[in-house]
Amino acid sequence: MKVILRDDVKDLGRAGDTVSVAEGYGRNYLLPKKLAVVANSPNLKRLAQEVTGKKGRERRVQRDAQYLADKMAAQPVVISTNVGEGGKLFGSVTSADIEQALAQLHFEVDKRKIELEEPIKAVGTYTVAVKVHADITAQLTVLVQDKNPAAPVKPENTKTEK
Repeated sequence: MKVILRDDVKDLGRAGDTVSVAEGYGRNYLLPKKLAVVANSPNLKRLAQEVTGKKGRERRVQRDAQYLADKMAAQPVVISTNVGEGGKLFGSVTSADIEQALAQLHFEVDKRKIELEEPIKAVGTYTVAVKVHADITAQLTVLVQDKNPAAPVKPENTKTEK
């Protein structure tokens, strides 16, 4: 039986592929779960239109994600916190803190998408990766500074996070 896959099926093919399967597998599993349709002329035309529409939507989503990544990368995130001697922080700056700072700049990003290998524990400028889309990562500049500007503190280090 020849079918056209509507979704990716493990060990069988990707959406849009025309594959041959056993009658029972196609009739009892693929067709009822709407993972595939019978390969005939009307279905081939309809699937071609769906694939074109899906590609157009994906391009739009990627374009919007790239715009967001560029906008985030252009604006540094400043986090002010309590600092002790030598530029060491009382506590640390985590991905949740960066998420809150981004929210103040009107960027809604889930903290799980902020790729911070370890919490930031010193004053300085850091580059942190933020996963905006499956294929697009923004390089965000995070500036950690003292809440009390009266006591100037020399940044101990400047580091780039993955």
